[in-house]
Amino acid sequence: MTKQISLNALWDSALSKEQAFGSDRLSHLPEAARRYLEHAIAPGTAIASAVRLQMHGEIKLKSWIPFKAEQVICWERGLIWSATAWMNGLPIVGSDRLVDGVGAMQWKLLGIFPVMIASGCDITRSAVGRLQAESTWLPSVFCGDDVSWTRMDSSHLHSSFVVQDQRAELDFTIEQTGRLKTVKLPRWGNPEGAEFHDVDFGAIVESEGTFCGYTIPNRLRVGWYFGTDRFESEGEFFRATIDDAIYR
Repeated sequence: MTKQISLNALWDSALSKEQAFGSDRLSHLPEAARRYLEHAIAPGTAIASAVRLQMHGEIKLKSWIPFKAEQVICWERGLIWSATAWMNGLPIVGSDRLVDGVGAMQWKLLGIFPVMIASGCDITRSAVGRLQAESTWLPSVFCGDDVSWTRMDSSHLHSSFVVQDQRAELDFTIEQTGRLKTVKLPRWGNPEGAEFHDVDFGAIVESEGTFCGYTIPNRLRVGWYFGTDRFESEGEFFRATIDDAIYR
């Protein structure tokens, strides 16, 4: 079995682009897209290719249980989310990952007894959807020439780009200040426990914070069936607060 890359190794592999953000980079974009990016990235901030996040929150298995986690998103390679959750006082330790086009999940009770081990094409495709959604923690990726924007109205934007050989179609809701309120996309998954298919997936941004010149969602609610009543009743499964973020 090939040894899995560590979170630290993924972070160390990130390359600095040695470019600084400025409004002149956005002159060709719709006004709403410029508003979002000018809010999300301070002038002169280095254009990052990776972010390392510390977070805590709750995840819904059969019930809501607390977790603490560290995550690296390296845009060229993927992501690793390494966490410990507690069920009935016992730790469940593991990771979700997508690295170099391969997705996997591995979780063990007490770090010993397998709780969930999953891989394969469906897991990889779903993990790519997660990377697409979590691009909002790395707003610099939206400055690339390969990202196309469509303005729906003054508060709704559509962004399209390719990552890990899959096209992302993200819908943003933003305030007049440029603050992000929601993000929505079709994501490959099986929340019903049956066959995988595209499901509306998204996040409600409850607050934001500024780290190293980037203003990103720092408290949010995430889940399936986004934009419908089912989100509240059965789709929401992840609530996170970002405690710290560093960029490279």
